[in-house]
Amino acid sequence: MIDYIRGEIVELTPAFVTLECNGIGYQANISLNTYTVLNGQKSAKVYIYEAIRDDAYTLYGFAEQHERDVFLLLISVSGVGPATARVMLSSLNSKELEVAIATENVALLKSVKGIGAKTAQRIIVDLKDKIKLGEDADVVSLPRAVTFSNVAKEAVSALVMLGFSQNNSHKVVAKIVKESPALSVEAVIKEALKRL
Repeated sequence: MIDYIRGEIVELTPAFVTLECNGIGYQANISLNTYTVLNGQKSAKVYIYEAIRDDAYTLYGFAEQHERDVFLLLISVSGVGPATARVMLSSLNSKELEVAIATENVALLKSVKGIGAKTAQRIIVDLKDKIKLGEDADVVSLPRAVTFSNVAKEAVSALVMLGFSQNNSHKVVAKIVKESPALSVEAVIKEALKRL
């Protein structure tokens, strides 16, 4: 089992990272929060979860062990797979998710694309006793904004990689960028995930 990969960042998008380690390139799906942490770095240590199925072998990467721990808790819930857990960790950071579960905030969990009332309640019932809240529930600060075309292009690309249609993603991103042109890529994608 792969615990983590330390290597040079060869490619980084809001949806995946490719790390080169000893001449081998490993591609791992990542959340927006991990993208924010890795953005601008030349090399990184990425914690890994391996999803092995009959038809696919997929890596999921996390900048911090805590995010991977929350991911593992989420996928332990019936009806929540790795793709859904990644969307949840892209919409909310791991601490916000923990607070939402511990405080039984169904509305916040339902604000995540693909999470309905039943799934939100199942997540709370299954995980609230496993979550230990610390003193802080800080919010990830977003990096500086980049140009409109780059923001829109990267946001649409990431949404398509997350499984949304190109057409819908483009419409929603264009509307968000028009309303708030100073938003970063991560902020645009987070807002789009709420609207799609």
